[in-house]
Formats: sequence, C-alpha cells, structure tokens
Amino acid sequence: MTVERIIVMMAGFFVMLSLALSYYHHPYWMWFTAFVGFNLFQSGITGFCPMAIVLKKLGVATEASKVGTC
Repeated sequence: MTVERIIVMMAGFFVMLSLALSYYHHPYWMWFTAFVGFNLFQSGITGFCPMAIVLKKLGVATEASKVGTC
C-alpha cells in the first residue's frame, strides 16, 4: 500500500463517515465533509498534504519509490 492510496482511502472514509454522522446525528457534520473536500482541492493545487508527510515519516512507500519494481 502506498501513501497516495492510503490518502485517497482515508479521504473517502472521512467523507462517508461525516455524511453518515450528518444524517444520523447533526447536519453540522457537513462542515467536516467540506473540510475534507477543501483539503483535497488545495492538495491538488499546491501538492502540500500533511497526511502524506506523516505517512512518509512512518516509512510508508510512495508511488515514485515503487517505479521499476514488480
């Protein structure tokens, strides 16, 4: 599993979780969905992702490091 795949999976999980919480608990949880979406948007533009930094420091491989391996 690579950093990029983990980030996409976590973002999807957080969106689904916040949607469920907004439906069953309180609509203000939609702000968390907006926060995740904004972070995905700014990460696509700037390339800065705090979760990627944490995962790399934990030793998780990136797509670039796996190029050329089978």
